[in-house]
Amino acid sequence: MLGYYILIGAIALVSWLVSNTLKRKFEQYSKVHLGNGMTGAQIAEKMLADHGIRDVQVISTPGRLTDHYNPKNKTVNLSEAVYHERNAAAAAVAAHECGHAVQHAQAYEWLKMRSALVPVVSVTSGMSQWLVIGGLILGAAESAGMGFYIAVLGLVFMAAATLFSFITLPVEYDASNRALAWLKNKNMVSQEEYKGSEDALKWAARTYLVAAIGALANLLYWGLRVLGGSRD
Repeated sequence: MLGYYILIGAIALVSWLVSNTLKRKFEQYSKVHLGNGMTGAQIAEKMLADHGIRDVQVISTPGRLTDHYNPKNKTVNLSEAVYHERNAAAAAVAAHECGHAVQHAQAYEWLKMRSALVPVVSVTSGMSQWLVIGGLILGAAESAGMGFYIAVLGLVFMAAATLFSFITLPVEYDASNRALAWLKNKNMVSQEEYKGSEDALKWAARTYLVAAIGALANLLYWGLRVLGGSRD
């Protein structure tokens, strides 16, 4: 188990570093005020309108970095700071979340795949590792009996979560690209404001990349414990 703890510790450290850098970047670009004087909510509403999307509502949600698009009720949920503020960070986040709304309206394939996996992952992700560990305790390494099959089931659940993490990457990167293209093409921000928005979204995307790498590393580690051990 020492190797597992080292792996988890390393991933946690990288995740912490990326997360802290992201927070610093957003604080930095929150001080870059928009020349157009628009709030994040107004940015979001204009981007939706420019893409002909009339059935999505922009609302404020409590918390920090809680921004998200909800495809079920078609709402762009912006944290209070993003919703009300008039800076490069708010513009970046608001446009990014609207990028997801545009993906939904245009039936973007990667978003459809991720949405299809949500019900599965929401049920299986919490129990996958416990199934693997439980299976190992019951003797999965002997490749016989119930323990082995329980551990393999846990690996299948873990693989679904890992797949979800990797499918999330093109969804997030594409939403950022749509956001930045719109901000630039519609002259919504100055060159300095654009650079701030671009940098903020770049670091936000890296949080998803670290999560995906962590999920893959976790899957490979437990896969070797179960399947590698079964060949001894």
